[in-house]
Amino acid sequence: MIKESPLIIVTKNFVQQELANAEGGHDWFHIERVYKNALVIAEGEDVNLEIVALGALLHDIADAKFHQGDETVGPKKAQQFLQQQNVEPAIIEHVIKIIEHISFKGGNFQQQFHSKELAIVQDADRLDALGAIGIARTFNYGGFKNRKLYDPSIAPKLNMTKEEYKKGENPTINHFYEKLLLLKDRMNTKKAKQIAQERHLFMEKFLEQFYAEWDANL
Repeated sequence: MIKESPLIIVTKNFVQQELANAEGGHDWFHIERVYKNALVIAEGEDVNLEIVALGALLHDIADAKFHQGDETVGPKKAQQFLQQQNVEPAIIEHVIKIIEHISFKGGNFQQQFHSKELAIVQDADRLDALGAIGIARTFNYGGFKNRKLYDPSIAPKLNMTKEEYKKGENPTINHFYEKLLLLKDRMNTKKAKQIAQERHLFMEKFLEQFYAEWDANL
């Protein structure tokens, strides 16, 4: 773990305050896990750790799904905060690009920005959507949106456009097929791919148990 600079400490405090009342799957604890994941993945990588840390801490400062789908709120809020901290313009620009390009959004589009720092933060965020934590977050958000747990008559929608993905209201179980089970093969770094494999298997086992209980295969 890196020694936290005054900038990282003040950023953590800012994010904690901003997300004090956030939905449980996208709250400060999610940010903290992504931050820790990112630092672990970044070990031994030739990257700017300050950019990685800031990108991880600010990536969900104003998630569009909680702001009527407006994808500009988060980048603007992060930019304003970083400017107030007198952060170098080049670092601000890079962090903002991470925030703008980190999201899955259905996965069926060409990502327009690439950097090692983005790759690490993106992997760190995606790891938090997998495994036990990923399952818990998925059902927490499904409950937040008052979605059905599962409906056998509603099939998962694959190959959705970005807009279809953002507006999706399918049962929570469908989200495993529409996003979560796809993430293992979309990791960028070797370390994240290894971690994702284990968490992916855990989710497959969960789904197997879920369907057995649903169908009363006792």
